[in-house]
Amino acid sequence: MRNLRKSAALAIAGVVVAAGAALAGVVTSEPSAAPSFNGPVYAVVYRGDTVYVGGNFTTAIVGGRNVARTRLAAFNARTGALLDWQPSADANVRALAVAGDVVYAAGDFDVVNGEARDAVAGIGATSGLLTSMRHSVTGQPNALATGNGRLYLAGRLSAVDGVPRANLAAFTLSSGALDAWAPSADDTVNALAVTSDRVYVGGRFHRTNNVSSTIRLSAVDPATGVTDASFVPKPVSQVFALAADANGVYAALGGQGGRAVAYTRAGATRWTRVFDGDAQAIAVLDGITYVGGHFDKACTTGNNGVRGVCTDGSVTRGKLAAVDAQGNLLEWAPQANGVAGTRQIATSPALGSISAVGDFTTVNATPRKRYAAFNGVPAREEGGPATGPVASYNFDTTIADGTFDDGSGHGHLLRAVMRDGGRIALTPHGSGQALSFPPGCAEDACPKLVLQAADTPDLNPGDKPFRYGVTVRPGTTRTSQNLLQKGLAGAGGQYKAQLEGTTGKPSCVLTGKDGGQSYVARGRQSIMDDGWHTIECRRTGPTLAVVVDDQVQATTAVPESLSIVSSQPFSIGGKGVGKNNDQFHGSLDDVWIHIG
Repeated sequence: MRNLRKSAALAIAGVVVAAGAALAGVVTSEPSAAPSFNGPVYAVVYRGDTVYVGGNFTTAIVGGRNVARTRLAAFNARTGALLDWQPSADANVRALAVAGDVVYAAGDFDVVNGEARDAVAGIGATSGLLTSMRHSVTGQPNALATGNGRLYLAGRLSAVDGVPRANLAAFTLSSGALDAWAPSADDTVNALAVTSDRVYVGGRFHRTNNVSSTIRLSAVDPATGVTDASFVPKPVSQVFALAADANGVYAALGGQGGRAVAYTRAGATRWTRVFDGDAQAIAVLDGITYVGGHFDKACTTGNNGVRGVCTDGSVTRGKLAAVDAQGNLLEWAPQANGVAGTRQIATSPALGSISAVGDFTTVNATPRKRYAAFNGVPAREEGGPATGPVASYNFDTTIADGTFDDGSGHGHLLRAVMRDGGRIALTPHGSGQALSFPPGCAEDACPKLVLQAADTPDLNPGDKPFRYGVTVRPGTTRTSQNLLQKGLAGAGGQYKAQLEGTTGKPSCVLTGKDGGQSYVARGRQSIMDDGWHTIECRRTGPTLAVVVDDQVQATTAVPESLSIVSSQPFSIGGKGVGKNNDQFHGSLDDVWIHIG
């Protein structure tokens, strides 16, 4: 082994893509019982109910008792009990991966279990004994990942067994032999993520296989190593970690502050979250992206300045954060301490849990030295929180007096209020019917129709996360039109969805109970095309998003403390039947509200 690996300060690991589970809630923010360690932990991986960790520690701390573990350890993922798995390495373990009954380790070591193993080793997952795999690696390994019958290795590498390799290499799992897979990168590779048809490669390189469009992040064939030209992302800074799923790839970036970025399989940016320090760990579980690094705050917009300072506001996120599938920052905030912070995150779809490792010593002010596990919460169906809607209307059933049933079971009946010739009109939509509102007119006394449900506490979200939506086919528009609304800006706050002015672009609006500023997420495109469109408004912690036809079109920052508690009724189609009531002119269907 060469001396290149002895001084590296940052450990970066590979990610293996596992089959996902039904969409679940974010994991708990309170760490579960688990061992601590007396030195940095750089790598973590799950195998069934077992968690394996590697780093630069010599002791595991269990119940206040020191137990010798030399840079490798294992424990039960459910109970936190330390297992009698005791391989030892003579220097840093920087990456781990699992395949079958073997745990693979890579790092700065020359010796494992008293036997020569240069930088990479295979270890029995239950016995802790070495496999016959033995190689000579020139350079510093940073990442491991398994898949497609191979163990992939990345880092700052120049040769394996004297055979030239340009920062990427692979071994055949069945034999442990050096594989022919040999794509090249012109600088350090920090991270890998493996799928059935791609190996994603991230780092500080400028070219993969001498292709100029592959700066910092690229995809290559898992068998041939040929560059996948259809994947063309454009990361703005060094990539420290990667994860992947069926929707694309997720990258943790450094630079001015740090970024977590989700890319499509073509490399287009789906969403970006910005932090005041490097993002250096990333993992995905059940549609939630977990980010770790040495940041202390998450920016509420995509802007930051000198030394990564958030220029448009921020919220505290100590070394850990979570982002939903649309890029909204979630309230999950365990608050780890330290400077280097979180170095890697691993997930277990089977357990619905995640593990974070690094240099922190407390999480939520609870002692958790360099390892923390966060357990899953009960799964929910995609499309709503576990509590279900607090109000839901499809307009397929009505009482003769113009009252519409609440399909949520909460009894929020809608009653029609009509003025100046306004009337209820139903139109076919899908397998049911939709409600049509009066067309626009230029007169002072235009027909007016509004549906209202009486105020009850469960229609007020307070400061909780919540969502509301409607399916709509707009009519003519000259001024803003209200689709649905609860409350007024100056009376306990409000939330509403509307079409803006002559543009016909949808927007979502929140105003807090104390009045003041209204926060608006404005859609980018008009929906005035005589077609049906779904509009959803999502408030998640410090973010308000407008989602049109299942695509996030815009987000805006809102104070985490913003609370809406209004005694006003819930209205559909306008804010009332007086003059300038922001009357909607079109048809709508499937109105719903989720809170919590």
